[in-house]
Amino acid sequence: MEVRVEEIGTLTKKITVTLPEGDVQPKLNEAYDKLKKDIRIKGFRRGKVPLSVIVKNYKPQVEGEVGEKLVQDTYFEAIEKQGLDPVVHPDITSVKYNEDGSFTYVANVDTKPQFELATYRGITVEKPTVTVSDEEVETELKTIRKEMAVLRSVEERAIAEGDIVVVDFQGFHKGNALKQVKNEDYSVDVGSGRMGKEFEEKLIGMKKGEDASHPVNFPEKHPNPILAGKEIEFRVKIKDVKERVLAEFDDDFAKDVSAAFTTFEELKTSIRERHLKEKEQSAEGTLTDKIMQKLLEAHDFEVPNRLVAFEIEQMIKQTEQTLMKGGLSLEAAGLNREELAKQNAEMAAKRVRGDFVLKKIAEVEGIKVNDEDLDRGFKRIGEQYNMPVAKVKEYFQSRDDLLPFMNELLNEKILHFLKEAAEIVPAGVGEPAQEV
Repeated sequence: MEVRVEEIGTLTKKITVTLPEGDVQPKLNEAYDKLKKDIRIKGFRRGKVPLSVIVKNYKPQVEGEVGEKLVQDTYFEAIEKQGLDPVVHPDITSVKYNEDGSFTYVANVDTKPQFELATYRGITVEKPTVTVSDEEVETELKTIRKEMAVLRSVEERAIAEGDIVVVDFQGFHKGNALKQVKNEDYSVDVGSGRMGKEFEEKLIGMKKGEDASHPVNFPEKHPNPILAGKEIEFRVKIKDVKERVLAEFDDDFAKDVSAAFTTFEELKTSIRERHLKEKEQSAEGTLTDKIMQKLLEAHDFEVPNRLVAFEIEQMIKQTEQTLMKGGLSLEAAGLNREELAKQNAEMAAKRVRGDFVLKKIAEVEGIKVNDEDLDRGFKRIGEQYNMPVAKVKEYFQSRDDLLPFMNELLNEKILHFLKEAAEIVPAGVGEPAQEV
């Protein structure tokens, strides 16, 4: 086997591998012999088809299958022989059977960047101060009370903010009715902003049984492309107006919220503790982001283009999945893959570079994922999705599913190490403290 390496980029190598006839012809003969036993060609008995006839009819198929097998069987030996450390599967750009009976293929290989680790122990970072104010607890209590309120129809009173209004509406653009902007018996929570601030404000003052026509202007960047940048005339009929009957804040209210509470104070304590936990988790996330930012500032090196391209594709897929939940496609949301790729390119490169830095720290510090880490990860997923751990493990039977999960656990373990080794100072040292 002859291997020739050319540099076509800082991290990309062009590897040309040539296999001699002595390695190639036996594989071709073996493939033709196997085919001879199985094929049927009119005019010949099974197993008695001349080789020349088989070659004439099946040469492209046989050479394609054998070529693929030759690449699979020799690629890793070739890169090991050259001391290369690839980071993704190769891009096979050329496969050729030569006149002298040899076989040649070309593989473009992205290799791992070489860099020196900067200081990563003792990184100084601020951790946000976590507090939960009485106002935050009060705001959630009011939200809960609003959601639990009994609705009571009102006949004569005009619509006010906070009312639930049942309407029929039809949207028109330049006099044309829009099929997608129409609904009957639709409930509008006036003041919530869910139907748009301008639409809801124009309902205020109307009464049950009234009809009206209201123009509403939508911004260019409105998430719904049907409405974005347009003036829509809404013809509205008020079918019912309901006011909320709000409960008193007392022990009975707490019991109605959940059987877990017997007093109003218990409910307030529970809300405060949940907010505190959420803020602490957010603070930990902020701390992680700051550590990663410091690491990226200290490590500036080129990363493989194909890894960045893969990361960009993952980011676009995530955007697509988010839009799909709202019933939209990229096109319907006024987006295209090329623009998204450009927008995400810088962040994708940072993610790839950050991952290389984390993995090198793990290598130096001997940080690895063990069975206990996996079990904790399985348990966490089980608790999150209310699934038995055994069922979670079934999902990760495939190597393709398990490896990304192990990579996620490894990064978490490295970041935990970096937090433990960091010099964490409270927010507000030298500046006013900020809530998360």
